[in-house]
Amino acid sequence: MENKINVVSTLSTIMLLFLSAVEVQSGALDVVAKFGAKADEKTDLSKPLSDAWKEACASATTSSIVIPKGVYFLSQATLEGPCKAPIELQVQGTIKAPTDPKAFKEPKWIEFNKVENFKMSGGGVFDGQGTRAYKREGCDKKDFCSALPINIRFDYLTNAMIQDITTRDSKQFHVNILGCKNITLQKFSVRAPKDSPNTDGIHIGRSDGVNIIDSDIRTGDDCISIGDGTKHLDVKGVTCGPGHGISIGSLGKFENEEPVEGITASKCTLSDTTNGVRIKTWAGEYGGTVSDVHFEDITVKNVSCPVIVDQKYCPSNKCKMNAESNVKLSNISFKNIRGTAALPEVVKIICSGKFPCENVELADIDIKYSGPKGPGVSECKNVKPKITGKQNPPACAAPVPPNPTPTV
Repeated sequence: MENKINVVSTLSTIMLLFLSAVEVQSGALDVVAKFGAKADEKTDLSKPLSDAWKEACASATTSSIVIPKGVYFLSQATLEGPCKAPIELQVQGTIKAPTDPKAFKEPKWIEFNKVENFKMSGGGVFDGQGTRAYKREGCDKKDFCSALPINIRFDYLTNAMIQDITTRDSKQFHVNILGCKNITLQKFSVRAPKDSPNTDGIHIGRSDGVNIIDSDIRTGDDCISIGDGTKHLDVKGVTCGPGHGISIGSLGKFENEEPVEGITASKCTLSDTTNGVRIKTWAGEYGGTVSDVHFEDITVKNVSCPVIVDQKYCPSNKCKMNAESNVKLSNISFKNIRGTAALPEVVKIICSGKFPCENVELADIDIKYSGPKGPGVSECKNVKPKITGKQNPPACAAPVPPNPTPTV
């Protein structure tokens, strides 16, 4: 009898949840039906979306905004809180940005700012239409192109879920996460050509409790880039490639950078990337700390430099290569990393001569290189790692050249 009651109770709960979901959907704020948006790729979505957001934000109960299937044009949008109750934005259609970079007065396209309890889902696409920007003079030389707009900015969000969303061809970073607490990106997709400059997939800075789960990132720069002040980041089940890998940094370029700590990347696959899992800090420049970083259960396929700590990072010779990094690294592990490398420098741990790396572990590294440039090598400098398990190539066995190969 008790089991039957439990079954009935469970079914009742499921039915109530279903009816609740139907009610939210039926009462959703439809930007087309209620606010006059048009899926004609010409009419600006900005005002209908802004009006829907204002109504939802002012509501004392949970609200849902729907952008139905279709293709929309959006000049720019800033959706701000604080709001009185949770908001869900269901993006079912494709939203396109202006193609001309000069159309933007600020380096952002869509911004979510100071919102709590926010969810975005729906299978939709944010298309930055960045092809024209990639060809702009200077961008092909990695000159940061900082004036170009980022597709999506999440600024100062608390308790947010971003699920089943795609960002395509951003003119700069695809996603920038700044000052957020407890935000999850799940089944998130990034698409951009492998030669698109400065198009990092997801960049995180000064945020605590970011989760990137079961996502697929293909771009022209770092798939995930981790900036200063990032704490308690969990990257799991991410596929990356093409791109520049999963990177902490670059760090030490600017004064007063905040510590990076508690970073884990696990069960990820990187294919045809220029780097695998990486920490990069500028030669010379300013100080900082990176601690408690763990790369585990990583598969690499034809990756140019699968495992790398580069404390001589100096793109385009914009620093003093003979200077030592002032960023201190400690409690770093690389465990169960397997696959194939495109170049012989399979493992490269180049730490600072001024602040040698502390408590570094290499465990079960099995990465094969079978190209024409000789056997794969593992290079270490200013570090005495703990070495366990299989090591292919032999850990730290190769001499470090006077001028190590620069990374991108």
